[in-house]
Amino acid sequence: MLIYFAVINIISFTAVYIDKKKAKKHKWRIRENHLHALSLLGGAIGTVISMTTFNHKTKKVRFCVITATLLFINILVYIKLFFPKLLIFFINC
Repeated sequence: MLIYFAVINIISFTAVYIDKKKAKKHKWRIRENHLHALSLLGGAIGTVISMTTFNHKTKKVRFCVITATLLFINILVYIKLFFPKLLIFFINC
């Protein structure tokens, strides 16, 4: 699972980078839905790092809200998979 999450985050990071490059050249872009799908599949950390690194889509409020929500969901999934006792601790507090 760890390898999967590493790969999906690299793919997500790269997709946002490619979209930024295409935006600068006014070329055909990657759909936001596809970027969100990558985040939903576990690549939200890669998306957020790429957004902040390349300053891409940071002014689009809807995109940022959806990405932040997916990041939160990703973090919960990571905790559930890799640190299940930690999640139980927070639920019981």
